[in-house]
Amino acid sequence: MKKVWFVGAGPGDPELLTLKGQRLIKEADAILFAGSLVSASAMMWAKKTCVIQDSKGMTLDEITNWLIKYAVEGASVMRLQTGDPSLYGALIEMVQPLDKAGIEIEVIPGVTSAMASAAAAIETLTLPEITQTVIFSRVEGRTPMPKGESLQELASHHCTLCLYLSITLLKKIKEELLAANWSEDSIIVVVYKASWENEQQILRGTLATIKEQCKAAKINSQAMIIASPTLGARHWGTLKKSKLYDATFTHRFRKATQNTKG
Repeated sequence: MKKVWFVGAGPGDPELLTLKGQRLIKEADAILFAGSLVSASAMMWAKKTCVIQDSKGMTLDEITNWLIKYAVEGASVMRLQTGDPSLYGALIEMVQPLDKAGIEIEVIPGVTSAMASAAAAIETLTLPEITQTVIFSRVEGRTPMPKGESLQELASHHCTLCLYLSITLLKKIKEELLAANWSEDSIIVVVYKASWENEQQILRGTLATIKEQCKAAKINSQAMIIASPTLGARHWGTLKKSKLYDATFTHRFRKATQNTKG
């Protein structure tokens, strides 16, 4: 069967691969991995006969031709991508040529760096009555943003922003968030190489300070930027707590055990 698996490698730590992703690596005859972002340690489960190729120097045509070549030969073929293939993974650009070649596709999700970064920093992206919305986006650079998706417009919602591919644009981020009425004292968390052993760095600053902090730490790639009204909530004295676990709240699995007046 002619088939290519697109597998999310997660944020870096190979143990954050899904069990299915790990099993497919063990079974693969040919793996094309995004070496600029995916840790080579993810290939630890590959069999000795597996053909492993780093794609960091390849063009789109070279990538799709490689995948087609091995799939046509009947190999079990994998494209191993950073994070989750559906998010900034050029998935459809790669899938279309494979569709034309009559090759079946299956996608296995992965842990994206926004989640890994929040976990590393022990932060929550949502809190009751603070924000219930998370926006995954990036800042306009060489690739333009669609109408209505400028950072200022997104930031005007004052919810959680997880910004990918934007660490070199911190000056612009500050300008756009200030224009959306965020304060210079707004907390910003930057996580470099979330979950990468001995390489992960976590910076906590404010809109006013984070650019210089990143410059001092020499962080200029592979970093997640989180701006959110929830940041630092671990140290707040009071929280609006979830109704799910409230003793005065009844739901289909549990009846209230305390009187709301008492």
